Amino acid sequence: MDEQQARKRIDELREKIHYHNYRYYVLDSPEISDFEYDQLLAELRTLESKYPQFITLDSPTQRVGAAPLEAFGAVEHRVPMLSLANAFAEEELLAWHKRISGLVGRNDFELVGEPKIDGLAVALTYEKRRFQKGATRGDGFRGEDVSQNLRTIRSIPLVVSHEAPESFEVRGEVYLSRVGFKKLNEERGEVGLPLFANPRNAAAGSVRQLDSRITARRPLDIYIYGLGWAEGTVPPTQWEVLEYLQSLGFRTNPLNTLLSCLEKAEEYYDRVAEEREKLPYEVDGVVLKVNSREMQDRLGVVGREPRWAVAYKFPAVQAHTRLLDIQINVGRTGTLNPFAVLEPVTVGGVTVQRAALHNEDDIKRKDIRIGDTVIVQRAGDVIPEVVGPVSSLRTGKEKVYRMPDVCPSCGKRVIKLEGEAMTRCTNVACPAQVFELVKHFVSRGAMDIDGFGEKLAALLLEAGVIEDVGDIYYLKDRREQLLSLERMAEKSVSKLLLSIEKSKDRPLSRVIFALGIRHVGSETADILAQHYRSIDDLAQASNEDLMSIPTIGPRIADSIVAFFDLDANRTVIEKMHRAGVKLALKGGRPQVLPLSGEEIVITGRLESFSRSMAEAKIKELGGSTGSSVTKKTTIVVVGADPGSKLERARELGIKQLNERDFVDMLDSVERGAGQ
Repeated sequence: MDEQQARKRIDELREKIHYHNYRYYVLDSPEISDFEYDQLLAELRTLESKYPQFITLDSPTQRVGAAPLEAFGAVEHRVPMLSLANAFAEEELLAWHKRISGLVGRNDFELVGEPKIDGLAVALTYEKRRFQKGATRGDGFRGEDVSQNLRTIRSIPLVVSHEAPESFEVRGEVYLSRVGFKKLNEERGEVGLPLFANPRNAAAGSVRQLDSRITARRPLDIYIYGLGWAEGTVPPTQWEVLEYLQSLGFRTNPLNTLLSCLEKAEEYYDRVAEEREKLPYEVDGVVLKVNSREMQDRLGVVGREPRWAVAYKFPAVQAHTRLLDIQINVGRTGTLNPFAVLEPVTVGGVTVQRAALHNEDDIKRKDIRIGDTVIVQRAGDVIPEVVGPVSSLRTGKEKVYRMPDVCPSCGKRVIKLEGEAMTRCTNVACPAQVFELVKHFVSRGAMDIDGFGEKLAALLLEAGVIEDVGDIYYLKDRREQLLSLERMAEKSVSKLLLSIEKSKDRPLSRVIFALGIRHVGSETADILAQHYRSIDDLAQASNEDLMSIPTIGPRIADSIVAFFDLDANRTVIEKMHRAGVKLALKGGRPQVLPLSGEEIVITGRLESFSRSMAEAKIKELGGSTGSSVTKKTTIVVVGADPGSKLERARELGIKQLNERDFVDMLDSVERGAGQ
């Protein structure tokens, strides 16, 4: 590339980056993912370093963001709010560490690791220890005055400890939790408003509302990550600054960690990456900072980035691609599940060609059209989903999608009941439904029949060897037919039949779950098994009887009654009875267990055991667990770093137990149950 070509490409990149800055910072409506943006910026930096004669003050590499909106007053940052250099791979991290080691003449310095939360950076100024002003990053030198909106965030203290300096500024990341983001989009969808693409955009849009009453209704939160400036003496290290800020009443992230060396930093990155999908908020990497503030001062700033910090980014979980078609998969309960057929795109290190679209209402709410450029998201092992379209890139050739009138599997007419999101095929003999039910029935969480995979299920149904899940227990009488199937040799058939025989002794709760009753998951199956003790008793239960059980509402009760009313399902149960499948627990109805009638919700992190272990113990003692605090909740267990559930419990006057009291309660009721 000669100088003329380089100049042309630099101009192109600057124009693109300025445009995407405008869409991200001003309109809160990005058209490209963070990863794609970072790649544009990285290319521009590379070219400018090779051709420094073309660097200008208005280059995106010389600034942090976009100019503030005129709708807000401008705030001059006393100390610039700089952006961070990015490292996308281990070799880039090593190169960063090597550079700063050379500058300070040593490589044995401490680092501080902090999760890089995907939110909106803000600066909070305190005068006479009272919150005075809050501003966005803006262009790094001037931000928007969003003080009134930030005051609505309850985790921002309005008054701090008398040990704080008279005047100072802290910096933090405002964010929206995954749960809060989902709820916000559901509410916007219901009233026909455009949906936010991700929690970061939702947080930015919420903080930058002209009406602070709107901001107040959104569940925003903040983690403080550092001091901007302070009048007076401040701690000598970043780690001590974080501890100091926490002592003053600021919320700092419990995942922040002091790291003795680079190797520990890499271990920290791996640990946060592993926990990433379990966190209640979005993170896109970790920030690594030199711990010594004296070393930070010596290292200084290069361009608009501090040399002493780096954002070590995770692989991108969002990308943009074209939606080629929308097709239908029929589920085991007859639901018509639309899915997206995409131009292949790499998301989170995996090539994606299919993505979930949930239901027709979701497609309409998001206004997703065939031919759209769409945002695709993949989180961990979760099935990729289409977040929404990039409507600004539409050409006018995109097509609005309409659900089919007939089932694509059996050709029967489909229905959509009032109040339900899903369209359904009501033909219980629909081949697609039977196939999905067989897959579910033999799966690990249900009857756990080893060697009975998706391909075998398709072969057996296509050949007419089985017609429903009850027929699985008579395959021993069809050994020759099994041997005639593709890849079914003597040894594999023997192993399969042995596994089928073993599955006859699965717990009753697993059998109930395996039957695929609509709305009955594994937790509900546990409750039903303990209450009814046999399939026959459950089959005779009325709606009123079912709804007398805590956590069983009218929707689940109606579904259970409807399931056992169908002749086809009663036939399956009879086949299982005759085959010797265990369909009852030993003994009669159980005695009342000590936690019967209690609905317990856990919030925060427990130290004594994992949340799943705690919930299993509650159920073992007759109680039920909930994911949210409602009027039915009787006890809320409060662990470390509790969320909004604690506030809701206080509002409703629900009994709260700390972890120690909770453990004591379990010990007490277990001793009582054992007497």
